[in-house]
Amino acid sequence: MKPPRIAALVKQIPMFEAMELGPDGRLKRDGVALSMNPFCQRAVSKGIELARATGGTCTVVSLGPPSAEDVVRWGVAAGADHGILVSDRAFAGSDTLATARALAAVLRRHGPFDLVLTGKNAVDADTGQVGPELAELLGYPFATAVRRLELDGATLKVGCEHDDTWVEATVSLPAVISTAERLCAPIRVAPAAKAAVPAERIRTVTSAELGNGSWGQEGSPTRVGETRVLEVRRGRRILAGGLEDQVAEALTILEERQALDHASNGSTQPVGAPVDDPANAILVLMEPEHPAGARELLGAASRIARQLDARVTALQAFVNDTTAPDLLYTWGADHLCVLNGAAVEQDVARFVADWCRLQPVECILAPSTSWGREVASRIAARTGSGLTGDAVELELQDRRLVCWKPAFGGRLVAAIRSTSPIQMATLRPGVLPPLTPRKHGWPSVERHVVVPAGRVRVTSREQNDQLDALANAPRVVGVGMGVPPERYPEIDPLLNVLRAELATTRKVTDQGWLPHARQVGITGRSIASNLYIALAVSGNFNHACGIQRTGTVLAVNSDPGAAIFDHADVGIVADWADCVPLLVKGFERLCPSSP
Repeated sequence: MKPPRIAALVKQIPMFEAMELGPDGRLKRDGVALSMNPFCQRAVSKGIELARATGGTCTVVSLGPPSAEDVVRWGVAAGADHGILVSDRAFAGSDTLATARALAAVLRRHGPFDLVLTGKNAVDADTGQVGPELAELLGYPFATAVRRLELDGATLKVGCEHDDTWVEATVSLPAVISTAERLCAPIRVAPAAKAAVPAERIRTVTSAELGNGSWGQEGSPTRVGETRVLEVRRGRRILAGGLEDQVAEALTILEERQALDHASNGSTQPVGAPVDDPANAILVLMEPEHPAGARELLGAASRIARQLDARVTALQAFVNDTTAPDLLYTWGADHLCVLNGAAVEQDVARFVADWCRLQPVECILAPSTSWGREVASRIAARTGSGLTGDAVELELQDRRLVCWKPAFGGRLVAAIRSTSPIQMATLRPGVLPPLTPRKHGWPSVERHVVVPAGRVRVTSREQNDQLDALANAPRVVGVGMGVPPERYPEIDPLLNVLRAELATTRKVTDQGWLPHARQVGITGRSIASNLYIALAVSGNFNHACGIQRTGTVLAVNSDPGAAIFDHADVGIVADWADCVPLLVKGFERLCPSSP
């Protein structure tokens, strides 16, 4: 095999701390500090490493305005052989599909490339769609959130850090992969090194060179509408005095804020009856072995279907165990499509895209998980459909879907609308309440067999946590680096009395002390619990973005200057180990029904 040609795709994003909205509700970009997306830094780093190890080449590619040349220079200065900046006014306003189309055209024209590396997602928008859409357009296999990578001739051996599962697989080249945060160290380059990159090592590609195509806003099947800034006003009340007095005062404040109430884990709205003679369908893609997510999606689809006179069709990709059809009916499934033989996400997407051509489908909903993002993105690329990623709210306006999605670490939400006949969205787990089940019944069922594509072979799959645990928890306790793992048992009484789930920070999961599924922050998960108790958490910006939707935050830290107090409603200045037993006694009094 010839030395591989590797492409590393990078995106320039605003620095979160400098984000500011203008009077029109749009993000101010003039004068805002810009940087390379953190996940893309890993893609470039690994691309350079592989090229050097194999005698191959690494090319850094970015689509963006002229200012994006900076991140291309960054990659070349770090050791990449070449850089390509895809920049033209014709590309302005590109959504993920239009971006993927332009990048696919560039990679074909300047390739072929054996391996394309992307970041798992861009932290400004958190869609994670460009990678799998690009793979679909190129006809390549795809592996996401790759944390371990070995190139063996024409085969990749990968270990993937999915939401609550560790997946090992082999992937045949050519392929597209997205890099996890912990795959490797990010690239580091001094400003002087970037400035010293010769101009001839960076090429600018315009739309004229790529020819006619669906570029920019005209080629984008989604539109960004109005935005809402999510301003979180915290109490920032740091307590003083003896520890027992601080704890007593903190408990009083929590009572006053009703922070100890359990959030409702469902809606009183019932699932409606099936529509008589439906004209079209709302298709729900159910991730195998994740019934809680399926129930949430079916409830959301049911609400939409009743307004559109549509039926809810649930797609069940048969892997190991499945949820009984009669239970799916009570959750909102009017019809069930069972798919056998679909070994990987690419197989499911290929089937669904073909299935949608045979019958009218108005909307497709999928979970915003590793599985759901790849399947939905591939379907969107095959059908030319608009896809909104990581939506937290759905509504209908003029019989069209409006998806509200967070951006910039959850600091704002934007309304996304699709212009395509099929409207698609992935929904963040835990944000929409499941409806009250309807009476027992049985959906109509159709069954299909799919022949696997065979270019991705999963060799092992190990579930290491529960995806829905944090998403549905009314109370969460977070631990930082100040709590060593051998002392986690000391926190168990607090978790038990509150019936709380355990969360953590990026640095803790970097050490392997807790699973990635427990990581809260920009590069982890967001929580919306009634109460969040942060124990020895420093409170950097990454973590703080993940707790913005929490009702009340209680921080415990021995450092009165810790950043976490700026993101808390009430703070106790003390060592966590001294504070936890006192909190447990207080919560035993306030939560008598707890075990």
